Amino acid sequence: MSDTRPSLDIKEYPDWEVQKNRILTLEEWQDKWVTRKIGFHQEQGNQLLKKYLDTFLKGESGLRIFFPLCGKAVEMKWFADRGHSVVGVEISELGIREFFMEQNLSYSEEPIAEIPGTKVFKVCFDFDSNDLLANIGKFDRIWDRGALVAINPGDRKCYTDVMLSLLRKGFQYLLAVLSYDPTKHAGPPFYVPDAEIQRLFGTKCNILCLEKVDAFEERHKTWGIDYIFEKLYLLTEK
Repeated sequence: MSDTRPSLDIKEYPDWEVQKNRILTLEEWQDKWVTRKIGFHQEQGNQLLKKYLDTFLKGESGLRIFFPLCGKAVEMKWFADRGHSVVGVEISELGIREFFMEQNLSYSEEPIAEIPGTKVFKVCFDFDSNDLLANIGKFDRIWDRGALVAINPGDRKCYTDVMLSLLRKGFQYLLAVLSYDPTKHAGPPFYVPDAEIQRLFGTKCNILCLEKVDAFEERHKTWGIDYIFEKLYLLTEK
């Protein structure tokens, strides 16, 4: 049986705003971890990040790297092992605890008094939780995979404004998004076309699409789609 999925030169789907009113609550996201509906987690890390790691880091050392909606991303350990400082933010404590357990890392946890209901989990490196609050707005790099595509579409502008406010001059922002027929799958992950990336980041960032790859897996058939592509963008300061 021949493969009828579209080739990599597929055009953006025209009716991409069909998902714009879709909303998932924080409780629904937490439930995904409890019920193990975490197909978004990549045990071996993201292959496109591996491929473009040198482009992302530019040979620099001692960088501060931010992981929005980090889950238990193994890439956090990659960067820490290279001597970079890593901060991740995640709604699910279960995901965070699993990260430390699976990476065999000892950690401490403490509440953040200034932000009720939040905790900081930290590995015992040279890191001060008070420093987190003082300097959260200054990162050299952001690795955004599974974050923008998970944010409710109506919140994207607010999310983007926050992300850009966290960056130092000379930043590199690596963004992975997904392309599929949004009329067949309600999301998340949500479809984010090039036009939306231009709208969200275009006034402040240079935008370069590094690569587009076929990301279709057997599990995607249950979404009702027959193709899905991952696109990797490099955003730099204008």
